[in-house]
Amino acid sequence: VQLQASGGGLVQAGGSLRLSCEASGSFVRITNMAWFRQAPGDQREKVAAIRSSGEIDYAEHVQGRFAISRDNDKNTVSLQMNSLQPEDTGVYFCNVDAWIVEGTLRRSTYWGQGTLVTVSS
Repeated sequence: VQLQASGGGLVQAGGSLRLSCEASGSFVRITNMAWFRQAPGDQREKVAAIRSSGEIDYAEHVQGRFAISRDNDKNTVSLQMNSLQPEDTGVYFCNVDAWIVEGTLRRSTYWGQGTLVTVSS
């Protein structure tokens, strides 16, 4: 499974960006989809997640500002980021869990290459 993320860039505080990530390759089904952020010197942290059921979770610091969505027909996950703040700066990674067949049916986790979001004050 390959993940291609796009949409990062430089924006002023208060601005908006939309990240998108498309999954391709050979898989049976995608279950959970999520976005993580890694700031310089920090560990990667989950920002938002959406399950195959549609259930959504957000990190507390993005609640009300970010919106995650998915298109199951296109195997994409998006993150609409509004009211961006300098502390939102970091590399954003998409992450998916997918059922694949490699001899047997199993679930595996995949990461995109990361897209840089820089919010200036």
